[in-house]
Amino acid sequence: MKEQNLEIQAPAGVSEAVFFCPEGQGPWPGVIHLTDIGGIRPSQNQMAQRLAGEGYAVLMPNVFYRTARLPVMDSATRASDELRMKRIAELSAGLPPEAMEEDADAYVKFLESQESVGKGVMGVVGYCFTGTMAIRTAAARPGTIAAAASFHGGRLCTEAPTSPHLSLPRIKARLYFGHAVNDRSMPQEAIERFNLALDSWGGKYESEIYEGAYHSWTVPDSPVYNHPQAERAFKKLQELLAETLR
Repeated sequence: MKEQNLEIQAPAGVSEAVFFCPEGQGPWPGVIHLTDIGGIRPSQNQMAQRLAGEGYAVLMPNVFYRTARLPVMDSATRASDELRMKRIAELSAGLPPEAMEEDADAYVKFLESQESVGKGVMGVVGYCFTGTMAIRTAAARPGTIAAAASFHGGRLCTEAPTSPHLSLPRIKARLYFGHAVNDRSMPQEAIERFNLALDSWGGKYESEIYEGAYHSWTVPDSPVYNHPQAERAFKKLQELLAETLR
């Protein structure tokens, strides 16, 4: 596995990133791995590297570069509920909808510029906070993003005029959504409204709730990591990408 730490020129500055690429003869389909709110760290490296091992060129950018360089959260912040919530608010505020789409375009363009990345369509996957960004990436580059997945994504369907579900008419990708149970950021009623919006959209999608899996269950360093359900989620991601990018 080839692993490269690099910097990408993004609309509001420089985004640190890690680029994973399989050994051997390419080119490989490009995939953008969008981290959860905790940013790039060993657990996210593990997830992105595993995906690359399935035969993809995977870019994992510091999506929070507008607010912080790496690490976006230190150990003291993670250990304090008060500090962690304050930091989450800061990181979230630094990435409004228009910034997500601008940055998504920059990440796609980076992959397009790499010889190791195939010239066809690409995929994107987001976790927790960046489930929203996965949707907005697909909307920003509908001719390029053919697959978009969100796992325990929050606030995908709200009453706000900038709600992510309102981007659906611009999307041409196949979509997958894996929802947590008892998720305050995406409760049952919001999932039901979101599914109605997906039905109205008319594209190909799958949206399901992972029983017994709580918000952030796919992330190895999460206190609610659920290995069997995380493996199921990875299999669903594999299937989505294999059926759309190959």
